[in-house]
Amino acid sequence: MESDGTKCSGEQRLRGKVAIITGGARGIGATTAKLFALNGAYVVVADVLDELGINLAQSIGGRYIHCDVSKEADLEAAVNLALAWKGHLDIIFNNAGTSGADGSITNVNMEEVKNIVAVNLYGVVHGIKHAARAMIKGKIGGSIICTSSSAAIMGGLASHAYTMSKGAIQSLIKSAACELGVHGIRVNCISPHGVPTDMLISGYRRFLGDIDAEEVSKISSKSCSLLTGRGGKTQDVAAAALFLATDEAGFITGHNLVIDGGYTEASTNMIHMYQDPKLVK
Repeated sequence: MESDGTKCSGEQRLRGKVAIITGGARGIGATTAKLFALNGAYVVVADVLDELGINLAQSIGGRYIHCDVSKEADLEAAVNLALAWKGHLDIIFNNAGTSGADGSITNVNMEEVKNIVAVNLYGVVHGIKHAARAMIKGKIGGSIICTSSSAAIMGGLASHAYTMSKGAIQSLIKSAACELGVHGIRVNCISPHGVPTDMLISGYRRFLGDIDAEEVSKISSKSCSLLTGRGGKTQDVAAAALFLATDEAGFITGHNLVIDGGYTEASTNMIHMYQDPKLVK
């Protein structure tokens, strides 16, 4: 479980807690599932990639369920699985997402837009709804974490539909945090940038042709961060999710934790100016 760089602090920061991770079979979700399990959590991996999901769940002592997050009944079933398995639910990481519907706003395909919103936004609503119900009934509070994106902070980083769906998540977590705080339930989101997941690699391939993960990582380390030579990794996002899931983040709710090496805080023109070796003295 350490082949991807995931490490355990030895502190078992989630000992005995029960977590659901949607989109948990690969990428950010899989890395997070491993890290949660290494820190003592019982993890339900929820995904549509059955073979990958089953193998991962078995390797970490968790459970797998086929889950299309655009279908409310699938999220409800994932929550029910966690409750049947361990009797309570402490954490849900609404991480599943999809991209697409590229092109001009003047000719965007609305059916593709609906499909993206169904997964990226409605899927999060489904997850918050059913996890919150279980957490309220359990009377032990909980942590709800959702994956947004740097595309919701800066324009021009992704398709209109993807940007819209991820932006809505940032508003939703604030609204849900206001309601659920009285029950001790915290609701936050994470906005990654330049992390070489399968989704990002596919996006690069649409513009650059056949490009692999290593090449995308090199591009990310050069142009997607203020930290020279340091691009984003799935481990960075998993570590952020772990923090938000623990009691260490017990006074944090309604927050968007941006994992971007400072990229969205700076003018890209200034970034490129400072990276020009002729200007470094």
